[in-house]
Amino acid sequence: MFGSTLANNRGNSAASAQLVTPTRFVWPYGGRRVFLSGSFTRWTEHVPMSPLEGCPSVFQVICNLTPGYHQYKFYVDGEWRHDEHQPFVNGNGGVMNTILITVPDMVPTGFSPSSMDVDDFSQRMADPSQDSIPRMSGVDLEVSRHRISVLLSTRTAYELLPESGKVIALDVNLPVKQAFHILYEQGTPLAPLWDFGKGQFVGVLGPLDFILILRELGTHGSNLTEEELETHTIAAWKEGKAHISRQYDGTGRTYPRPLVQVGPYDNLKDVALKILQNKVAAVPVIYSSLQDGSYPQLLHLASLSGILKCICRYFRHSSSSLPILQQPIFSIPLGTWVPRIGESSSKPLATLRPHASLGSALSLLVQAEVSSIPVVDDNDSLIDIYSRSDITALAKDKAYAQIHLDDMTVHQALQLGQDASPPYGMFNGQRCQMCLRSDSLGKVIERLANPGVRRLVIVEAGSKRVEGIISLSDVFKFLLGL
Repeated sequence: MFGSTLANNRGNSAASAQLVTPTRFVWPYGGRRVFLSGSFTRWTEHVPMSPLEGCPSVFQVICNLTPGYHQYKFYVDGEWRHDEHQPFVNGNGGVMNTILITVPDMVPTGFSPSSMDVDDFSQRMADPSQDSIPRMSGVDLEVSRHRISVLLSTRTAYELLPESGKVIALDVNLPVKQAFHILYEQGTPLAPLWDFGKGQFVGVLGPLDFILILRELGTHGSNLTEEELETHTIAAWKEGKAHISRQYDGTGRTYPRPLVQVGPYDNLKDVALKILQNKVAAVPVIYSSLQDGSYPQLLHLASLSGILKCICRYFRHSSSSLPILQQPIFSIPLGTWVPRIGESSSKPLATLRPHASLGSALSLLVQAEVSSIPVVDDNDSLIDIYSRSDITALAKDKAYAQIHLDDMTVHQALQLGQDASPPYGMFNGQRCQMCLRSDSLGKVIERLANPGVRRLVIVEAGSKRVEGIISLSDVFKFLLGL
């Protein structure tokens, strides 16, 4: 079946038969029995692959390969399969994955042999003559961005409205404590604010507000006490936020700032740009039939997730018209990555240990201006993720009034949040949504379009070692060329 491939492989590697490189192959798509076979086994031997501990759907095996060009396939539950997210070619034996092993003096500067795996070879050493990895040209990038821009410019926020659902708004005269509990009980991280006296929506109350409030409660000499939360209104909090903002981030910005909102007939590109430019998670979609904007109606909270879902729906059956969707994420400037040896990073990836204090976690969220931070063990393997929205879990049984932020660990805070109902930010029963560095941009976009998913943690197959993180904002900045 694969005889001609074997002859080609022997020709490639005969000159360097004395050199071998340990190479890890991964099949992350499940199965009961998985084998690896390729030109390096003369297609006569099926090498059994082992499921990874704690990850039964991921199989791996390490083989010693000689320098040269190799082809391989996976034999899964009696069927020949190839990995669509790894380089592949069409040969006499059908579709086969490919890999190029180079001799040591051809290894690029800065490449670490200890990190050699299928993904690294795909990124750094694929054979250009075989077109084994999709290569993104400037034309492909501009064509894809143009088509997405045209789509978003011709679609409106009205199309984001669900057929049914509810939107929660809070009165500015509501006590902060009560607002805290309402968001927890409703399973939503933020809500627009209604000022009855002005007859209009004036702002949004979100996780960052509660983080700043709890930090203020934990500050020695704070003017805001737990008892005052019983009567302290949202309006009073917003007025005092300017002082706290200057104290913590030194920006001196004036609060409250004007409400960032959109109308139902604003185009989706403008909606996305407003979210990105104002660094907010969502914007209220507000409609008024009167020219002066009186008697406004709150229709929806527009988010990047909803806009991304619109993109996925439109291009679902014509993904080939967006060439960049086929690109593996490691090959494009997207997200925040852990720097490799010899590389520098202008924006380091923040991580937390489970025993870190909740106070330090909240400080890091504010100072790093991120919405979530991966929680890792001593091997940098992903355990969980702590997000701004997790702060509402402290409303359970008034936990915020019984703890000190520096005494509670991140692990304890996450345990407390497990009982939140309904849990915000979960999809398919999982809090941590992950992807591999070899996943295509299209696959990443599909996952991020799911409700409640705001970011994907990039992990190494098997070990779950954190390699980076991709957020909705990262994707839109790339797609819109910002």
